[in-house]
Amino acid sequence: MTSTARVYLAVDLGASSGRIVAGSFDQRRLELTEVYRFENGPTWVGPRMYWDLLHQWTEIQHGLRAAASQVSNQVQSIGVDTWGVDFGLLGRGGELLGNPRHYRDARTRGMLEEAFAVVSREEIFRETGLQFMELNTLYQLLAMRLEQSPLLENAESLLMIPDLFHWLLSGVQTNEFSNATTTQFYNPTSGNWATELLDKLQIPTSMLGEIVTPGTSLGPLLPEISEAVGLQDVEIVVPGTHDTASAVMAVPATGTASAQPDWCYISSGTWSLMGIETTRPIISDLCRSLNFTNEGGVGNTIRLLKNIAGLWLVQECRRSWQQAGRAYDWNTMIEQAAAAPPLRSLIDPDHTDFVAPADMPTAIREFCRRSGQPIPESDGATIRTALESLALRYRMVLNWLCDLSGGPIETIHIVGGGAQNELLCQMAADACNRRVIAGPVEATAIGNLMMQAVACGDLGSIAEARQVVGESFSARTYLPANSAPWDEGFSRFAALIN
Repeated sequence: MTSTARVYLAVDLGASSGRIVAGSFDQRRLELTEVYRFENGPTWVGPRMYWDLLHQWTEIQHGLRAAASQVSNQVQSIGVDTWGVDFGLLGRGGELLGNPRHYRDARTRGMLEEAFAVVSREEIFRETGLQFMELNTLYQLLAMRLEQSPLLENAESLLMIPDLFHWLLSGVQTNEFSNATTTQFYNPTSGNWATELLDKLQIPTSMLGEIVTPGTSLGPLLPEISEAVGLQDVEIVVPGTHDTASAVMAVPATGTASAQPDWCYISSGTWSLMGIETTRPIISDLCRSLNFTNEGGVGNTIRLLKNIAGLWLVQECRRSWQQAGRAYDWNTMIEQAAAAPPLRSLIDPDHTDFVAPADMPTAIREFCRRSGQPIPESDGATIRTALESLALRYRMVLNWLCDLSGGPIETIHIVGGGAQNELLCQMAADACNRRVIAGPVEATAIGNLMMQAVACGDLGSIAEARQVVGESFSARTYLPANSAPWDEGFSRFAALIN
């Protein structure tokens, strides 16, 4: 890092690990340095599944100290991004009311049906535009209300996970826009909380606070934290706190958001989140029936997207083979898949068979057997089946995105870890008959850092920030090479889905 560069710190917290990434910006290019990483994950207390917030906070402070030892006098700001839907409650005087529950906690089982007994599915979607998942904040709160939780009764503030850390850093309580939209009680049309919906479900609304947009400054780092970690004169700046919002911020697209965008994104990792950035929510019967979701983005945009079960399929195959004594690295697996015969067998990546199977390769073979297809005979053929099925799922979702937005989509941007998978990227270009631009890999941290740069006045706009991303990080373009076989494959794939 040069002595004249401006430095921002991204606290990037995921479901299995957290890290502090320093971004050094010299007014032309952004350079990343991971200064600290720590393990994260659920903590079980009996049958209940929690996040250990105090452990996370302790590790974040360790990370800030590590940053201070390397770039102390250059740090301008800090911003936090995490997953969505989970939250903590504060009582009188800012007392933390217990550790936040994990989104996989069993308390939300059956809560969709409980909610629909009071408010119809159609009304909930009309109010919120969000896809239905029982882990959404709405159903977590409904479970607390039904079990007469004393925490809910005594709550004065509800803060999403990144909002909690911004409060611990700055002392200011806010609800950031992109994460607020994951609750399923935010109305993207009115731009405020869907309080009438909560009233019908008898969930208190007085704990809901001010909604702020990405780029909002919450003021300086608290003096006691500043002294403890060794960082002086540092602002707390709210990025797109939902990790996908930050990842989309880092898409190196040109132009500004429009009602009919000509590009879409795939944030590719364990999950593939595929969608468009638009200027308005799309709330329709078609959107509801296809189970798309309208989530908040940077620059007052909406991310219309669909969740696809991404490289989880390959990760779980690799884990099973490791347990069986066949330890493949990623490059070897992709080489084996590339050598296997194309488009022989296909699966529905989002089928319940693949959510959490004991053995993923067996689940893939069994799906092929049940559906009357050739059973993959090798590990490479198994991986090829998974990757080709993902590419065809991308094509299906792309078609739906065009239908929902009313405009042609010419380019697919793949960001995140999946951008490194050259075989999948080429498959996506061939299956979708579209240009694919892959990169950057570290999209979430980059988007967090670039939003801070815009907020601090070092960049004039999100469009400028995306130009910097394009100039700072390599991206590879994949053009359709042979789309004809994929048309026949898509017909077979669509029959499996339907």
